Amino acid sequence: MAFRLDARDVSGFKFLFSLAIMYGLMSILVHSVIYTKFITPLGIDAPLDRFSEARAIEHVRVLAHEIDGRQEGRQGLREAAEYIKEQLERLKERAGSNFRIEIEENVVAGSFNMMFLGHSISFGYRNHTNILMRISSIDSQETDPSVLMNAHFDSPLGSPGAGDCGSCVASLLEIARLTIDSGWVPPRPIILLFNGAEEVFLLAANGFVRTHKWRDSIGAFINVEASGSGGLDLVCQSGPGSWPSSVYAQSAIYPMAHSAAQDVFPVIPGDTDYRMFSEDYGNIPGLDIIFLLGGYYYHTSYDTVDRLVPGSMQARGDNLYSTVKAFAESSKLKNAHERESLGVSDEYDDGRAVFFDYLAWFMIFYSRRIAVVLHSIPIVIFLIMPFFSCFRNSGLGCCFATFYDFVKGMILHTAGMMLAIIFPVIFSVLRLLVSSYGMNWFANPFLAFMMFIPISLVGLLFPRTVFPGFPLSQNVSALKTSKEALFEEARFWGAFGFYALLTLAYLVAGLSGGFLNFFTSVSMLLGWIAFSLSIKFHGYHSVRSTVFYVIPLIPCLVYSVYFGGFLVQFLIEKMGMMGSLPPPYGNYIPDIVVAAIVGVATSWCVGPLIPIFGKWLARSSILQFLLHLSVIALALSSLFFPYSTDAPKRVVMQHTFLTADANRVVDSSYDFSVVDSNSLLFLFKYAPKVAKELHIDPEFSFETAKISNQQTFLTLFPVNFLFSRSLKFPARIDEILKQYTQFPHLYTNKPQLTSSDGSRRVYLELSLGSLKEVWVAVLNITGPLSNWSFADNKLPVPETSEGSPPSYICRLTGASHEKWNFWLEASKSGDLRVDLAVLDQVLVDETKKLKGLFPPWADVTAFSSFFSTYIF
Repeated sequence: MAFRLDARDVSGFKFLFSLAIMYGLMSILVHSVIYTKFITPLGIDAPLDRFSEARAIEHVRVLAHEIDGRQEGRQGLREAAEYIKEQLERLKERAGSNFRIEIEENVVAGSFNMMFLGHSISFGYRNHTNILMRISSIDSQETDPSVLMNAHFDSPLGSPGAGDCGSCVASLLEIARLTIDSGWVPPRPIILLFNGAEEVFLLAANGFVRTHKWRDSIGAFINVEASGSGGLDLVCQSGPGSWPSSVYAQSAIYPMAHSAAQDVFPVIPGDTDYRMFSEDYGNIPGLDIIFLLGGYYYHTSYDTVDRLVPGSMQARGDNLYSTVKAFAESSKLKNAHERESLGVSDEYDDGRAVFFDYLAWFMIFYSRRIAVVLHSIPIVIFLIMPFFSCFRNSGLGCCFATFYDFVKGMILHTAGMMLAIIFPVIFSVLRLLVSSYGMNWFANPFLAFMMFIPISLVGLLFPRTVFPGFPLSQNVSALKTSKEALFEEARFWGAFGFYALLTLAYLVAGLSGGFLNFFTSVSMLLGWIAFSLSIKFHGYHSVRSTVFYVIPLIPCLVYSVYFGGFLVQFLIEKMGMMGSLPPPYGNYIPDIVVAAIVGVATSWCVGPLIPIFGKWLARSSILQFLLHLSVIALALSSLFFPYSTDAPKRVVMQHTFLTADANRVVDSSYDFSVVDSNSLLFLFKYAPKVAKELHIDPEFSFETAKISNQQTFLTLFPVNFLFSRSLKFPARIDEILKQYTQFPHLYTNKPQLTSSDGSRRVYLELSLGSLKEVWVAVLNITGPLSNWSFADNKLPVPETSEGSPPSYICRLTGASHEKWNFWLEASKSGDLRVDLAVLDQVLVDETKKLKGLFPPWADVTAFSSFFSTYIF
């Protein structure tokens, strides 16, 4: 199809290509920032008074590669604790006489209830190890308010845990060395907590904050985490109150923080130790600082030291050291008793401050009170502008007419912003109708930008193209202004009102992310002033006037690209573990979500330009060109496979053993699941060796296969609710009988007691048999349960599912040869049913062989699970 271009079309394409170049340069800048390319990591021979990324990475290398696995239940976790303690003891020997260094190995145990991923669950734990180091001056007291830095040294199933969280432990070890070697004696004690049980639901941190003698001395804390392998080390949570984020804003060398993250974090399926210190138990002011990029490798076997993003640990270390010094030197640092006596104050209020970094160069911070004033100004300007511009010359009627035109402009801009999201979503659905699989952008994020940005721009420009003008409420003949100028004014102030209204909506909702819309409103206002001054000399059709509008907007546009680009990349990486959603629409959800977020980011980045640039870009020829770009990108996308070794597909492989007692296996099976939208049928199609081993023929389908239910993956509760359409295949029994002499089993160890009201108490003992590397044992109890010995005799909220009785879930962790002893109380005469599931990390040879048949682009988390049922 040939384009016929007139002069205005040519001008429009010139503007389009100029914008492409401008946003391309912005993207290059943003990419270098979010991947810390602007930071030079210091080498192993760096000065001793500087944090060195190379020295920290040597610790990561030992933890992630020289030690064979740091999972709960494995010997490597004990070796990691010994390594950390040995490093701290060496530092203690080097410390000067003006330091007081205390090192402890603390073993914790306990039981409590918690909500996680929307599910109620109980925990019983024992023998989890914490390693602690307290650095203080020689004359410090036990009650002196202290600063806690926390990192966990255990790693998730099947992962070497270089990023999560070997990098965190290594950072704290280097901070400890730096503190001692620099000669800086902290005026308040610094406590370094290396906790050994975070991946099993924050248990070691729970044990510390509930039982340790130093817990009440803590006046502030920094929790260091990783949801990836580097990039921005973002402050994702801060509180209670605004003091912790204020300290960070004033002290961080490379500030990386968004208060908007606090709006989003509660809906992300995950949690950190921050919850234990600041929310559930400690109520301690603190920061949650997390590596967010490199999520492809998070909780996979690819989380290795070579995946760490250069410069990330250097930025983290410099920030941490500067921030911990600021906390330790702050006069506002208070221990628990002092905070309790102070009550609510400006420093410890519940208000959420607004803060954000600008490309990690500097940070803007202002309190909630200031935000109430600042974020209300744009909507006030929008409301008074019609009266300010017309009242003195044309009277009140003209003011209301002008306001109506502004509202029409707002409606058109809102329509464009919505279509910028809707069009990519429609496009993603159409793509899946002709594609054999989804998520083709997963390993190649540029495809998402190529497919969805042009079509999003079509949506953004569509209202302006269809409605180049609209009925004006103002009397044009009575005004000394052209109709074109009135249209321009209405469109600008309508768009300004859109961002002003969004800013107000965030404020009223109590959220902290309204700064982006406020920044946009202010920048647009400055741009409009420059544009208005320019048109007096160059006219409305002058390119120069348009350039004058965009210049004041450049800082805002760069930030929008920074914020939006980071959000899209983070989301794409996380789509690989968001869960396998059931048909018929589950396959569409990830593509729709990514398309929508790309649309949102595009509208953020380009939307402020549309009121002025629209007259150049809203041409049918440009819309056709953008549409063709998206179609070409769609066609090219079919050439790309969704996964690679740099972006693996996550596969869960469970070798399930159904046991009847301590010595008998009734059945054995392989149960498979995936945690993204491309189902197991896709996996087996592109993993022919596995399909052959499992005797899967070409006609294999979900209708003919054996389906594994969520109860099959009870050991992973509640993560198993992310699974759907899991499959079961038969497996041999004989190998496991050679490997173990006893299997996990449950039995009564005392006669049950029956009270006068008819309730009865059953005393039980759980043996884990001869299993070697137990990660967790899970009890699922159904029936008339009225009490138990876990969690201080408090039952959690029961789990309910359609057609099934209420059930109570308890996870038991902690390596020990001792048996678990507990009691259950039934309020009625009905039976108590107890399903026992135990996860062992040791695989039989046949299972190891099957795991080895998967292609390199599939990361397989494999384990054995022993399942048995008891009636009492």
